[in-house]
Amino acid sequence: MVDWSNQPILIVEDSPEDFEATVRALRSSGLRNSLYRCSDGDEALDYLHRRGDYASVDSAPRPGIILLDLNLPGTDGREVLEEIKQDHELKRIPVVVLTTSTDERDIEACYEFGANSYIQKPVDLAGFVNAIQRLKDYWFQIVVFPKTDD
Repeated sequence: MVDWSNQPILIVEDSPEDFEATVRALRSSGLRNSLYRCSDGDEALDYLHRRGDYASVDSAPRPGIILLDLNLPGTDGREVLEEIKQDHELKRIPVVVLTTSTDERDIEACYEFGANSYIQKPVDLAGFVNAIQRLKDYWFQIVVFPKTDD
């Protein structure tokens, strides 16, 4: 069984405000895991494939979970998700889509590509903190995952 208390969390989010809100919500929910941020899809793929600035394991530890925004500059979140779930080394990492999109096509496409969950970001901070608390309770306290290779 995986000890989630030491699993890094990768947050792929282009908005500095949404990233800070996510960090505040995770910390207020009691999560103390290391947090890593990529601000666009290309950076996220470099991180996950350990390319460029992320070539060393120290700069890009394998995340226990990925919180992925959809509407990113460059390679968007849908493409990132699809690439993650098609890659033998990455596909077992849970990906939670955390986005403002309510478009049914986005929801269907994300699950088709292999998203583990799809969460619409609440617009108010209290609702967002509540959603992150519930995400933390589920993914970090209830779900059991096999050991990771890395």
